[in-house]
Parts: sequence; structure tokens; C-alpha cells
Amino acid sequence: MQRLMRFLDLWNIYKPSHGFHSASGYLHCQALSEVGAPRWNDYDVPKEFNFASDVLDYWTQMEKEGKRGPNPALWWVNNKGDELKWSFSELTDLTRRTANVFTQICGLQQGDRLAVVLPRVPEWWLVAIGCMRTGIVFMPGTMQLTSKDLLYRLQVSKAKGIITTDTFAPEVDSLASRCPTLKTKLLVSDHSCQGWLDLRSSIKSASPDHTCIKSKTLDPMAIFFTSGTTGFPKMAKHSHGFALRSSFPSSRKFLQLKTSDIFWCHSDTGWILAVFGCILEPWTAGATLFIHHMPQFDPKVAEQMLFKYPITQCFAASSIYRMILQHTSTSLRFPTLEHCTTGGEALLPEEQEEWRRKTGLLLHEAYGQSETGICCSTLRGMKIKPGSMGKSMPPFDVQIIDDKGNSLPCNTEGNIGIRIKPTKPIGIFMGYEDNPEKTAEVECGDFYNTGDRATMDEEGYIWFLGRDDDIINASGNRIGPSEVENALCEHPAVAESAVVSSPDPIRREVVKAFIVLTPEFLSYDRDQLIKELQQHVKSITAPYKYPRKVEFVSELPKTINGKIKRSELRKKEYGQM
Repeated sequence: MQRLMRFLDLWNIYKPSHGFHSASGYLHCQALSEVGAPRWNDYDVPKEFNFASDVLDYWTQMEKEGKRGPNPALWWVNNKGDELKWSFSELTDLTRRTANVFTQICGLQQGDRLAVVLPRVPEWWLVAIGCMRTGIVFMPGTMQLTSKDLLYRLQVSKAKGIITTDTFAPEVDSLASRCPTLKTKLLVSDHSCQGWLDLRSSIKSASPDHTCIKSKTLDPMAIFFTSGTTGFPKMAKHSHGFALRSSFPSSRKFLQLKTSDIFWCHSDTGWILAVFGCILEPWTAGATLFIHHMPQFDPKVAEQMLFKYPITQCFAASSIYRMILQHTSTSLRFPTLEHCTTGGEALLPEEQEEWRRKTGLLLHEAYGQSETGICCSTLRGMKIKPGSMGKSMPPFDVQIIDDKGNSLPCNTEGNIGIRIKPTKPIGIFMGYEDNPEKTAEVECGDFYNTGDRATMDEEGYIWFLGRDDDIINASGNRIGPSEVENALCEHPAVAESAVVSSPDPIRREVVKAFIVLTPEFLSYDRDQLIKELQQHVKSITAPYKYPRKVEFVSELPKTINGKIKRSELRKKEYGQM
């Protein structure tokens, strides 16, 4: 951390603080004039767009002209009480330097793919914007990836480079010989590592002069890996149009952020919501993004942040709000918090009511996928129907469809579909990279079939019912059961396994494994074996995917063709049999 502080101090932008600002004593600095980011029509899409030059640099110019107040663009704190504040001007300078590191030092070019596995450190934002400036395709990954996950992603994406911490550096070095396209390794660390380029010192010495590429709106910008029920994760490729959507008038109605807002998005840096909520939405509005680098979520710390810092809006998974509620029984009247949004998992009406009773605020639901970004929401100021995730957000036309792509009547259960024909809306994914078969599978008539089940009422409100497939949604993390099953089957105790979701009071859903044991393990201590199997899965795949519940069974329900019937096990868990 000390090296980080010395590095940042070179720009005279690091201001350490061991303590907190009083939220009630903080004066919001309003914009000096009625100014907003450039806006585009929902349906009149420009041929060229780049978020770095068209939005971030716009706010830099507004700062120079005195048309934006002095609130920082990025306000970063860690669990030690250290703080960092960057203005838009400083972000422009640093991301231009980062872009030059990529092109001049690393030799990366437009279209090359860069894997980024970083926690909530300031460099994550420099890398993301630096990629946009150069046209390098940004591929974020969670810090919970395993060696097997890394190898798969580097190989299937043909990544030219990777940026990570010294936590992952030895893993990458052990895999590099099996990744022939991997040429560049950049390290974000307080320590040096042989064979790795120090990103911080490279940015310090790089030139701040850089000309942003003139990217076409439909040029690729990012790839997000998404889990499926069978096989390996797919690569959902997004264009610069995904970033453009945040400038559309319809999208601005979602959060209605102002330059004076302090916006806290809790998303892990490995997910699409981090790009949407930690870059695009706040900075399109010229607002301040607040980030707390918390290695592991702690509801006590989150509550403290909302009392001590002047945060006006918060966006988090339902489980975050749920844990805060369960952590305290007292009033949660946060002094500056005005608006709360949630997504990633269903919110119960009683949780909505408890949050309102304790905070005086409502929770506005949103819905989206790695393939779509946010496509349904309860807009700020819109009537909330507890249990509903809101309405379709233009330019998306969201309908409830049958398996042939026909729109269904109101209050009829079906699949959530997004119209992609005759015109594909801007912001939806370009397709699954190098996998046209999987792309074709999700096209259903004139619609993209999300695979999620829902109904729509007469007013257009959508009511989520569950996945049409077997995806498990645990605290906002989407987990494909086959990956957990494959990991379990590598253990000698497991003859067969089936993994499904199971209800949980905190996470709403958790992973449960039904396991048929091999004969030699039938006499083993079951409690000890459960712990061993859970640890085994953690060592094979991302730790958050391990089965929190395990049940040993003599056999698994199967179809006549021998396929495991996960649906029966899932119904058993939810009391439907």
C-alpha cells in the first residue's frame, strides 16, 4: 500500500485520511450551470462512439471551463481508512498514460484482448478506460477465479495480455506455456515480480499525450464470461454501443444521477454490473463514483460507510440490503442517502417493506444479464409494485414469449424475451464469441430468449419467476451446476452428483449438491466428508460456487435416457412435491 501511495502522490492527488468525513457536515457542490453529458436519441445511433473521448473527456472539459463543481469523479477508500480522489481531468491524464502503456510499451493493438483480474483497486478504472481509448477488448474477471478458470479464459479468448495482482502472478506463470497468444503480463502490486511489467511505474513514466481511436459504435469493447448449465462459460461480446446506452434519454431516467450525486455501486469488478454501475452510469452523469475496497463484504462496515460518507445513491444486490437489515435492529436513517437500487436476484415484498420502515427509502429493482445489461427496471419516481422488477427499458422491447417466440397475453407465464428483429437494439450483446451455435440457440423467432421465466401485468410490470434452465443465483452470482458437478466428480468419493439451488434466508439461493457415494466411502464420517468435498470444490473452481448444502442419496432421479432430472430435486428443495 505504501508504494501505491508514493505512486499516486506523484500527481499530487492522494490525500490520506485515517477517519471519516461527517456526512451531515458535507456540503454538496452543485454544478455551476445546467450542464449534462452529450445525449443521443434512443433510436438514432451514431456511427462512431467512444466513452473515453465522448463522455469522460467531455467532463474534463467542463471542469476546465468551470462548469462542473469540485466533487471528485472517483472517491476511493479502503478498509484502513486511506482515501484517494481523482477529478475527471486527472482520470483523463492517467487513462491516456495507461493507453500509451498498452500500445507503446506492450505493443497491444485495437481488437487485441486483455484479461483483467483485479480487485477494487484504482488501477481497474485506469485499465478499463485505457482499453476504451485504444480499442483493446477488456475482459474482466473476478478475484475468485481458480487456476483452471484462468487457463480456460486465457486459452479460449486468445488473450494477448493479462493484468492482475501478485496473488495470481504465480498461477499465470505456471499456465503461460499453455497459452501461446499470451505476450504481455502486467502487475499491480507493492512488490516486483520477474517477467512482469509494473503497471504503476509504467503509467508514471508514460506520456499523457494520446489520441483516442475513432471507434465505431458496433466495434467490440468488452467480453464478459457467463456461466451456463452445460459446458464451459460462454464469452458474451459487447460493442461500444453498450456504453452509449447510458447516454440515452431513457437510460438517464433510470437513476437520474446529477453531478452532485455520490454514487456507491457494490458490484464485484468481474461482472458486467461493475462496468455499468461503476463506470458508465455515474460518469455519464458527471457524478462521483464512491468505492470502498472491502476484500469481503461486512454489513457493519457498509452501514458505517452510509452514515459517515455523503453517499446519495446506492446500487447493490438484494443480499447486501438483506444483510444490513439483519445486522441491526435499530433505525437506519442515513443522513444523505436518497435513492436505492437493487438487482441480480429477486427481492421479497417483506424485505422491501422492512427497508422502507428502517430507512424511509424504497428499493427500486432492476433486471439484466451479462448479455443485455440492465433491460428492465423500476425507474426513479415510478410506482413500485413490491415483487415486480419494473418495466422494459427502451430501446429494448421486452415481452413475455413462448418457446416459438410468440408474445403471450398478460399474466401468462413465459420466457423473458427481447426483440432483436427486424432491428437489433443497441446495447444488447453481439453474440457468444466463437460460438455461433450457442448464439443461435438463444434466438427465438424475433426475440433473444433470456432463459428467465416471468409474467407481465396489464401495466407492463414484469414479475420474475425463475430460470428456465438450472442456473443458480446466489447473492447475485450466477452459477452453472455442471461446473460444480464436474468438480465434485473429480473426488474419489463421488460416483454421481446433481447440483441445484436451495432456499436460504440470507443469500436467497445457495448451491446444494445431491451426491451418490462410491462404495469405498459409504462408511466414512458424513460430516467430515462434507467438509472435505466442499474444500475440494473450492480448490477446483471459484470458491463462491462450492455447495453450502450437501445431501447423500442412494440414487438420482433420471429420465428414460439417463439424464439427471434436476427439476425434481429443485422442486423437492422448494416444497413443490
